[in-house]
Amino acid sequence: MALSNSSWRQPQPSFFLVGIPGLEESQHWIALPLGVLYFLALVGNVTIIFIIWTDSSLHQPMYLFLAMLAAIDLVLASSTAPKTLTVLLDLAHEIGYIFCLTQMFFIHAFSSMESGILVAMALDRYVAICHPLRHSTILHPGIIGRIGMVVLVRGLVLLTPFPILLQNLVFCRATVISHAYCENMAVVKLACSETTMNRAYGLSVALLVVGLDVLAIGISYALILQAVLKVPGGEARLKAFSICGSHVCVILIFYIPGISFFLSHHFGHHVSHHVHVLLRSTS
Repeated sequence: MALSNSSWRQPQPSFFLVGIPGLEESQHWIALPLGVLYFLALVGNVTIIFIIWTDSSLHQPMYLFLAMLAAIDLVLASSTAPKTLTVLLDLAHEIGYIFCLTQMFFIHAFSSMESGILVAMALDRYVAICHPLRHSTILHPGIIGRIGMVVLVRGLVLLTPFPILLQNLVFCRATVISHAYCENMAVVKLACSETTMNRAYGLSVALLVVGLDVLAIGISYALILQAVLKVPGGEARLKAFSICGSHVCVILIFYIPGISFFLSHHFGHHVSHHVHVLLRSTS
């Protein structure tokens, strides 16, 4: 029976998580490496936060932003990995309506926050290289706290409408999601009612968050590159580039799969499910 707006107080539809389409019989083998990666993510991020928290010498912008990134990654990993493991191990494929919307909100909101922290880290690298003598003055603890709060509020405010808009949809077809966890567009595609608002808002948020963040990071590194090229001596330039190297790698790992997944979901109608799942898993 169709789900209408007036049926919000009635039992909501459950969703069936497939996992990896086409590999249902063998996907349990993927659970072991995924479980190991999840364990390493928990241990690694908790260790990073603990060391930075307890060592006062590390209370500097770069390390404080790294601690924020580790905390966000903990939430992201814990939002997806446990349920994904139960799906891959064929223990529980069903996920409740409210739990699905909650999981979807955490995934998208904290991905937005992670993107915001990467922008903050790019700003830190810009100030450290282009204005080294004013670094501690510009990025003092008060400013870092405000930046973290802005990133948090932005993620919550922009992504809260996702589950709210989904509550207005009517589901009258099989609620089977070809993923191992809930994702906004995957749920929207299951609806048989009008989804223009959901798609338009999802596209707007993606362009606003990713577009502006990538632009800000690009401008920061363009200014950094300009400043580095003016530095005399190859050794000084190499040191400056080495400061930014790890951050650039993290940026590429975060944005390339995420942007590819977004484009394939919105515009790649003929992209196979395997590619969708691979891109979502790496983003």
